[in-house]
Amino acid sequence: MSLDHCRDLVERGDPDRALVTAGADEAAQAKLWPLWAFNLEVARAPWAAHEPLVAEMRLQFWADAVERLPEGGTPGHPVMEPLAEALGGAGAAPLAALVEARRRDVWREPFADVAALGAYLEATSAGLFWAAARSLGAPEAAEPVVRAYGWGAGLAAWLRAAPELSARGWAPLPEGADVAALARDGLSRIAEARRRRRVVPASAFAALAPGWQAAGILRRAARAPGRVAEGGLGPSEFARRGGLAWAGLTGRW
Repeated sequence: MSLDHCRDLVERGDPDRALVTAGADEAAQAKLWPLWAFNLEVARAPWAAHEPLVAEMRLQFWADAVERLPEGGTPGHPVMEPLAEALGGAGAAPLAALVEARRRDVWREPFADVAALGAYLEATSAGLFWAAARSLGAPEAAEPVVRAYGWGAGLAAWLRAAPELSARGWAPLPEGADVAALARDGLSRIAEARRRRRVVPASAFAALAPGWQAAGILRRAARAPGRVAEGGLGPSEFARRGGLAWAGLTGRW
């Protein structure tokens, strides 16, 4: 039932990722649903309370829960128990870094520069992709490749979410940031990861498939940076549905 709970959370909170993951084999899904659910819960924690100290307490719960992962997770918790089983006592370090990075969300701290935003993406998206790929059998040699891809996918998701983040009172980008250059950096990382994809075993492809939209989003941002603030980076609904079906069936990234 805990795995069903994780899947339900993802289907409601991140439907695109859920549809892609549903195309993976059952063994991969058992690893991925808890990871995606954990990521959603942590991402929501800073926004779940108006009082920053309360939000900090929520994040601290997840930080403490990650510490207990090697011991089998938090007893009775519908996300942490299946997550502990999925990771098999390994892979907690990227998740600890992810929780720590989200503390910035609590206080809506602006990014001082592009490097600070890059570090945030490394700790959140890149780390999550690596934890997922590792759970599906990716070797240590694949970490730089997976992280590069995850960084680019995280940037694409961040740029796409920029209007909503701005509406919530947070400046999503450093002042004066060159959005086109940033998008080209993300594209370069994705391209390099794809060139080196042979180090990532096919068993781990389902962990990377949720990033299938990233390159297209970044290309649009590079060509027309103004679309970021306008919320115009997403594909058409037809292209979205077709792409989701393709990614889910093939696991390609």
